[in-house]
Amino acid sequence: MSLLDLARMPPLSPVLDGGEVRLRAPSFDDYSAWAALREESRRHLTAWEPDWSEEDVTAKAFRMRVKAYRREMRRGNALPLFIVRHSDNALIGGVTLTNIRLGASRSASIGYWVGAAFVRQGYARAAIAAMLRHAFGTMELNRIEAACQPENIASRTLLERLGFQNEGVARDYLFINGAWRDHLLYALTAADFESPTLRS
Repeated sequence: MSLLDLARMPPLSPVLDGGEVRLRAPSFDDYSAWAALREESRRHLTAWEPDWSEEDVTAKAFRMRVKAYRREMRRGNALPLFIVRHSDNALIGGVTLTNIRLGASRSASIGYWVGAAFVRQGYARAAIAAMLRHAFGTMELNRIEAACQPENIASRTLLERLGFQNEGVARDYLFINGAWRDHLLYALTAADFESPTLRS
C-alpha cells in the first residue's frame, strides 16, 4: 500500500445513506437484535451461507466478531456494515466489502445478507447500491466481485439488476449446507457503474 493509497483511504466507519436504509458499522450493542434476526432467518440463510453452530451466535462470539471487524477496517482489508431501516432503526441485514486490494488492482469482493422478514422489499438493492457508490466513489475502487450459488435466483437477479456481469463458474467454491457448492462469479467495474441506469 503506497502513501497515496493511505491518503485516499476513507474513514474507518462511514455511515452510508441508501434511501430507505442506512449502512453503519456493527457495535456490541447490536448483539440482541443480530442474534434474534439470525435465528429467525436460520432456514432462509443456511441454504446460502456457511453453516454456523450455536456457539457462533453467543454474545461472546459476537463480541469477537465485532473486534475482528474493527481490526480488518483499521487494516483497510474489509468494510463490514450492518443494514438498518431508516423508519424504525430495525437491523435487517449486512453488506461487506472484503479482500480490499489497492495499488494496481483497486478491487474488492462484496457479500450481503438480509433477514427472512425483509427479503424482496428493495432493502438489499438499496444497501448494495449505497456500498457500490462508496466503493467506486470515495474509495476509488475499479472492480467489485461477487459470487452466488446458481440456484439462488433472487441473488442472481439482484446482482444482474445492479449491473454485475456473469464471468463464469467456480466449481466447489464454498462448503455450504453440508456440501461443496458451485458458485457463479460476477463482477462490476467502475466503467460499468458510470451507466446512468446503475447509479440510482
